[in-house]
Amino acid sequence: VVYQTPKPTGEVYFTATFDGVLAGWVLSKTKKEDTDVNIAKYDGKWEVEELKENTVPGDRGLVLKSVAKHHAISAMLTKEFIFDDKPLIVQYEVNFQEGIDCGGAYIKLLSSSNDLNLEYFFDKTPYTIMFGPDKCGEDYKLHFIFRHKNPKTGEYDEKHAKRPDVDLKKLYLDKKTHLYTLVLKPDDTFEILIDQLVVSKGSLLEDMIPPVNPQKEIDDPSDKKPDDWDERPKIPDPNAVKPDDWDEDEPSKIEDPDAVKPEGWLDDEPQYVPDPNGKKPKDWDEEMDGEWEAPQIPNPKCEAVPGCGHWVRPMKNNPNYKGKWKAPLIDNPNYQGIWSPRKIPNPDYFEDSHPFKMTAVSAIGLELWSMTSDIYFDNFIICSEKEVADRWAADGWGLKKLVASANEPGMFSQLVTAAEDHPWLWVLYILTLALPVGLGVLFCWPTKKTDEDIDFKKPDISKPITKGELDQEGEELDDDEIELEEEKENEDTAED
Repeated sequence: VVYQTPKPTGEVYFTATFDGVLAGWVLSKTKKEDTDVNIAKYDGKWEVEELKENTVPGDRGLVLKSVAKHHAISAMLTKEFIFDDKPLIVQYEVNFQEGIDCGGAYIKLLSSSNDLNLEYFFDKTPYTIMFGPDKCGEDYKLHFIFRHKNPKTGEYDEKHAKRPDVDLKKLYLDKKTHLYTLVLKPDDTFEILIDQLVVSKGSLLEDMIPPVNPQKEIDDPSDKKPDDWDERPKIPDPNAVKPDDWDEDEPSKIEDPDAVKPEGWLDDEPQYVPDPNGKKPKDWDEEMDGEWEAPQIPNPKCEAVPGCGHWVRPMKNNPNYKGKWKAPLIDNPNYQGIWSPRKIPNPDYFEDSHPFKMTAVSAIGLELWSMTSDIYFDNFIICSEKEVADRWAADGWGLKKLVASANEPGMFSQLVTAAEDHPWLWVLYILTLALPVGLGVLFCWPTKKTDEDIDFKKPDISKPITKGELDQEGEELDDDEIELEEEKENEDTAED
């Protein structure tokens, strides 16, 4: 593979390949708020390196190097992106080279403002969009969050896209480079892609949590449920009476009177005995530790018999047990249904019919905490044309995918690896191999001939032929020869 640094084929707002020096990126010099002073500083290390595995010679990326530290690095866009009539496409590569225990690999598109200073970029720096993978414990996430401005109050709320309906675990643990793409369109729809395949899509108006627009009506907070409101659909029958023969004192279990002690039961042998091989520790102090006793082990005499010690009859269900008597349930004649407060107009209601009109962005940043090092980032691009992003991906991520595919282990190695994760696959492998072998043996193994087969294949015994029959056969042969000679003469005449 001959690698060349990708170059955008159209209009872009930002690109970063990290194949040269780390130009344009600014390390944060501030501290994280509301955090222990010992770890509050953004002092996590970043390096520009090649991939550890499936290396493409000449291709380098930005690598998060530190464990249990805060990392923050950012860069200004080439030009500000304004949410107007063009789509926003954000795309970049991530490789969890050491897997991922707890940490994120998401990016933030920082909101435009006059006081934006990248040296003071931290967790509370206003952003417009957050996008990318995140994982902690067994919770695998792919974030798409945008901060929406309330047109009535001017305050911002985070709106989260619903979880993708795909299994992200393998993508985060396979140590391969994956391509993450977010497409936001002016028609208020979005798509999220991994490796150029759509894993989630929806509407900014309908598929965000919480919704962009609040409900028109809300529950009246001053409305209270009446004290006599009856929500019970069933009630005990007030006319029911406990039967006279109902005995509530019968136990649920009783001894089985038909049980018999098994033969060979050793009543005089204890279940556990002191270990004859036990030795008192050399440092045992009887004044401090008390009298030493050998540890108890199962009595070896009990291994070959039904049991040892005092035999007790087993318990069985009591056929006379009825338990506490309760009146049967009947429909509640006073049932009024489940109470709910009355609705009133929502005083905070507003309607934003075009949430794509977000706050403009002017910078990109990575503000991350991770318990795993060597998270690899590469080939960032922000543009408005999907074709530009696809061409960019082909020149970067496409080569990484090609190299990784060429280095894939053979089919046998993959099957063994899969069986290590899922041992039940060994049964499937064995059955798969045994089935054709068994069928081959069944149909191809020579069968033993029986007397019936031999009798069936015996030729008929020849009958003696008389002189008259021989003469008749000879005459028939002579007639056939005469016919053949006549046909030959006719053919010669036709040729003349």
